[in-house]
Amino acid sequence: MKRIDAVIRPEKLQAVIKALRNMGVNGFTVIPVQGRGQERNAQGVYRGHTYNINLHPKIKLEIVVSDIYLQRTIQTIIDAAQTGETGDGKIFVYEVLEAYNIRTGVVDETIDELNR
Repeated sequence: MKRIDAVIRPEKLQAVIKALRNMGVNGFTVIPVQGRGQERNAQGVYRGHTYNINLHPKIKLEIVVSDIYLQRTIQTIIDAAQTGETGDGKIFVYEVLEAYNIRTGVVDETIDELNR
């Protein structure tokens, strides 16, 4: 099993969720985050003072899939989230050794069980 962490633009969240559901991935975690990549600093004005905005709002999706669905899931995220502009995000992949269902205490081993 693999865990995919995808950091994407907030405005792309619904498109990514729809694309994932269309391919049968229904289980994921959505976390609002802030980050810094290659985007330029933006400037804001508050009460007459100009300040730099060093962090940009993003969404982090955490998805666990079986190895056979890894590349398809990654490509689905890219296709739905990509704008071609700086700041589209990143995808990270991690090995998952085990996943436990908290309610039952049983080890889940497949994407079907993880996405229920």
